[in-house]
Formats: sequence, C-alpha cells, structure tokens
Amino acid sequence: METREKKRGDRFDGYWLRDEVPAMNQFMGYLLPNRADNEAFIRQEIDLRPMDAFLAKKNAGLEKDKYSYFHVILAACVKCFVLRPRMNRFISGNRVYERDHISVAFVVKKHFADSSEEGLAYKHYGGDDTIDTLHTSILEEIYQCRRDDVKDNSSDFMDKLVRLPHWMLKIVVNILFFLDHRGKVPFDLIKADPNYASIFLTNLGSIGLQSGYHHLNNWGTNSFFCVIGKKHLAPEWHEDGSYTVRPVIGLGLTVDERIGDGYYYSGTVRLLKKLMENPELLEQPFSTPVEY
Repeated sequence: METREKKRGDRFDGYWLRDEVPAMNQFMGYLLPNRADNEAFIRQEIDLRPMDAFLAKKNAGLEKDKYSYFHVILAACVKCFVLRPRMNRFISGNRVYERDHISVAFVVKKHFADSSEEGLAYKHYGGDDTIDTLHTSILEEIYQCRRDDVKDNSSDFMDKLVRLPHWMLKIVVNILFFLDHRGKVPFDLIKADPNYASIFLTNLGSIGLQSGYHHLNNWGTNSFFCVIGKKHLAPEWHEDGSYTVRPVIGLGLTVDERIGDGYYYSGTVRLLKKLMENPELLEQPFSTPVEY
C-alpha cells in the first residue's frame, strides 16, 4: 500500500480523498449517506477444476494444515485489492476515504455445535504477501480464535454493553455512531471489528449452504462482503448445444456502489475470476501485475 503523510481531516485508518475523486462520487456521500442503502449484488460462479489441480499439488505430502478453497479465494480477493486500490475505499461522515492498509475479517466457529460461540479473525496483508504467507497466518489466527480462553476485543466489549440498562445502552450506541462517522471510535474497541475490514468473508460452504448475499452495515467502514457457497455441479454448454457437468463454487459479492462505477467493478470481478481459475498466479507477490 502507498503510504503518505496524514493531514487534517484524515482518519487513523485512511486518507480523505479531497480532490482525488469526481464530484459525483463526493456528492453521493451526502445524497445517499447510508452504506446499507447503496448495496450492489454480484454473483459469480467459479470453475473449480484448475483450483482442484492446484490444491492437489500444494497439499501433496501434507497431513494437516492443508490449503483449501477458502485460502485461494481469500488470497484472490486480497490481490484484487492490491491491484485495484479503489476497491479499498469507503465513505464515512459523508467523505470518501482510502484505507492505508488492506485488512481481512471472517468469523470462526469455535466448535461445530449450535451452542458454540463465534470468534472474529482479523488480519492485515500487503503487496509482498503471497498465498503461502496468507495460508500460514490464517491457520495461526484460526487456532487462536478457537481457544476457549480467548475472546476478541469487540465481542468482549459487546458482552459488557448488553448488561447496561436499555436507556443507557441506546445513549452509548448513539455516541458510538457519532464517533464512528468521524473516525474517532477508540481503536481498542474496533481493532478486531470485521465491519472495519477491507474484505469481510463468510464461508457458508463449510456448513453445507449455497452462496447468498450478505448486507453491508452502516456501522464501520466495510464496503466489500464475499459469501462463499458449497461446491456443486453445474452444466457447461458447448456450441453444438451439448453440455457436460463441471464442479463449481458460487460467490455472492456485496459492494458499496458509491465507491466505484459498474465498469470498475466489472474489471475487479474479471480479475477475481482470472485469479481463482489460474491460482498459480497467487504464488507470486500480490503486487505482481496480471493481465485480465
């Protein structure tokens, strides 16, 4: 990520794009101030045959800590954000910002049981990372999240808040939203909050569900949500009208339409598909250019 000196009006997590975005994009922050009112939904189906071959090669000889679809998809998303930095923008307090980092968040089920608690995983990545460094760091984070004696700051803070009287809780929440719009929420409260991540992923395929779409939130800064579905078979049609079946996985992407136009999002989805169907590209540093 490009680093530059922070100025008045910048946030702890990003730079205010004063004159670096068209007037229409700046005006959208005032005309349509709520992120949840500006959701755009994109569905993408990924051919798994190249990914299966790649994973077989990566996992050869590994008895545990194997690479998975999740690692490939997550690495592809991060590389997209490195190569297409406008994806890493957000609108808060009517202003357009660009993050000074790329962060990834996802929910980790401590145990596969209805009564089990969830942990929040939160990691930072950059242009020097590869799928291998990402794979190692994700495994470490998951092991940490699944420890019963560990609770992330956000969950711990919410546990305390819900014990307040109803009227007091409403006041505290209003104050938090006031601070959120100005980038002034205490960092210790949100450093592991997935709603402040560049990329928020959920893997419904791991619990046997097809992909859907997740809403964005007015709290925080997250402007990109990716839902991963389970592996299934889909027809592949040929020019003569015949078809064969192939393994695919569905992705449901939710984006804030105010931070990019359709053409920019189209290019991002095209790159995302290219990376997932050519996963060997993810073994190079994420900053390595890709033709798509």
